[in-house]
Amino acid sequence: MYINPYHKKDLSTLSFLVTGGAGFIGSNLVAYLLKYGAKKVRVLDDFSNGYRENIKEFMDHPAFELLEGDIRELATCKQAMEGIDYVSHQAALGSVPRSINDPATTNAVNISGFLNMMIALKDSDTVKRMVYAASSSTYGDSPSLPKIEETIGKPLSPYAVTKYVNELYADVFGKTYDTDVVGLRYFNVFGPKQSPNGAYAAVIPLFMQALKDKESPTINGDGFQTRDFTFVANAVQANVRGFFAPKAAANEVFNVACGERISVNYLWDSLNQAAQLDIKAIYGPDRQGDVRDSLADISKAERLLGYAPEYTVAEGLAVTWKWFERSLPAQG
Repeated sequence: MYINPYHKKDLSTLSFLVTGGAGFIGSNLVAYLLKYGAKKVRVLDDFSNGYRENIKEFMDHPAFELLEGDIRELATCKQAMEGIDYVSHQAALGSVPRSINDPATTNAVNISGFLNMMIALKDSDTVKRMVYAASSSTYGDSPSLPKIEETIGKPLSPYAVTKYVNELYADVFGKTYDTDVVGLRYFNVFGPKQSPNGAYAAVIPLFMQALKDKESPTINGDGFQTRDFTFVANAVQANVRGFFAPKAAANEVFNVACGERISVNYLWDSLNQAAQLDIKAIYGPDRQGDVRDSLADISKAERLLGYAPEYTVAEGLAVTWKWFERSLPAQG
């Protein structure tokens, strides 16, 4: 991956902070920045949601720095930004079900932690821009397709509330303190380094594990719900382009997706074919707080960020399956 650069600037003079850099998207961004010679890549992570295995390969790299800490502590956020030029804020507690089961912790990390990052950004003398992980969950109960940034509905989960509040804080800080942030509304990102472990794992790594174990996965609902699945390299591209996009992109939010809508059933069938298997899925109840259908309009990101998805869903699934085959132990 990352054969083609997504930037034109010389990274060797620039220092980057990636919060949640031991997580799935964060560790992929770290890999890109180090590959292209960034002066420094500092990761801030408390390993509540990330994995040391994801950054193990970077630990001896001279440009890599790990700061263990929690974004719920303002002093830690300020320390992490010292001497940094660009910030990618990926640290968050994802998962709609987790937020329903534990709204207080989701709020503390995603809202209080984000506010700390915004205050640290406001007080920083070096940071030029912060790009942060927003979410397609912000569209809530809006039935319109494709999803356009300016048209949202009411949130359907505590998680969705927290990600919308991030956008509100970013907008208010921009107007009040002249901070410069770019929000990326991710749509169902998947790829290497995404864990299938834990109660709140995403659907694609769970499917990958099921294929490796030759077991039937459980699909919530009838499986005909649709998603705009997005390969992680496309999300990395959006972050990198977000760092260096013109001033017109400041304090805006952008859909990050492929603009391609497929059902969960189609996804499972495609993975079956890729693995040369024919395993039938088991169907369970609908998942509370989920949207039925999702499809992104990515024209705003194309126009202001120069975003152009490099991988289709099929291409991304092929890369991901090869990684899971090689890296993921069979269970049972």
